[in-house]
Amino acid sequence: MSPDHRASRTLPQPLDAAAVDRAAHRRTEPHLVSRLRGEATTRTVLVHRGRLAVAHDGGLALLPPGDLSAVPAPDDGERPRWFFLGEATGEGAVSGRAPTSYLALVLPDDADAEDVDIEGVDPAGPLAVLVREHPWSGLRELSPRVDPSQAALATEAVALAAWHAAHERCPRCGEPTTLENAGWTRRCVAQGTELYPRTDPAVIMAVVRDEPEEMLLLGHAAHWPERRFSTLAGYVEPGESLENAVRREVLEEVGVDVDEVAYRGSQPWPFPASLMVGFVARARTTELRPDGVELTDARWFTRAELERDVRSGEVLLPGHGSIARALVEEWFGGALPGA
Repeated sequence: MSPDHRASRTLPQPLDAAAVDRAAHRRTEPHLVSRLRGEATTRTVLVHRGRLAVAHDGGLALLPPGDLSAVPAPDDGERPRWFFLGEATGEGAVSGRAPTSYLALVLPDDADAEDVDIEGVDPAGPLAVLVREHPWSGLRELSPRVDPSQAALATEAVALAAWHAAHERCPRCGEPTTLENAGWTRRCVAQGTELYPRTDPAVIMAVVRDEPEEMLLLGHAAHWPERRFSTLAGYVEPGESLENAVRREVLEEVGVDVDEVAYRGSQPWPFPASLMVGFVARARTTELRPDGVELTDARWFTRAELERDVRSGEVLLPGHGSIARALVEEWFGGALPGA
């Protein structure tokens, strides 16, 4: 793969190709979520235990106001939590004329057990009903089979839900925090400090070599199922550039020196709060020394070897919704079989 080809385009990522405007300027509007949940063109994404409600057609469930009329209003507290995700017009809207506003409703983890009396009789509380009447899917499984707008909404909702769950108390003093700005900030009740959602950058890289022929390096992480191989990845450390993070992670994990590092694209990965920044890295050395801690195996593959091993089941690649899969298939030059 030539440098010109690598720089010609960014990788298309289904979690990042949205036609939805986040409309950040609206987040400070008083009672925004309360007003929007009563508008006919508003649609709501449901999140429960990090999973998403799925419609009967297999897509992301986008509920109209009437389906949620019995759910407590957002001004009544944080059970359940409501967030403003953004708005859309044109192709991303429910109606061709009026803009569609999108909300997220995050149900408490125990919503499916809520309102159960001491005899175990379920009186069909509204939150419990919502959990029971929808099929649920993780973002990894859902994103490859929905359109870009739905994938983006789902990713945004899951990321915000995870951040709020982890920041119910102030990281400085330990006192409770409250939700503000339609779900986009929290505030410490003791100090008044405003907290913002954070993203953890991580690098993910297709390490390649040219001699004796073009080859791709894939590794097997210690905690993965048998035969699972993927590109190398790791978190960026404080005070470290993305490029040097690529070089450090490759050297630490497999003992390979890397020189040229070229950016290819990025992907939000809210598990719980990562941003995967993708690169192609050119190896200067080829001997592989897996660290035995994070990686238990690493192999160089030619294109013919990779295709053979994937088709036979000897190698299992990451899912189609991941930037890791996109990096592998870009180097390969086309789609590979298997999920």
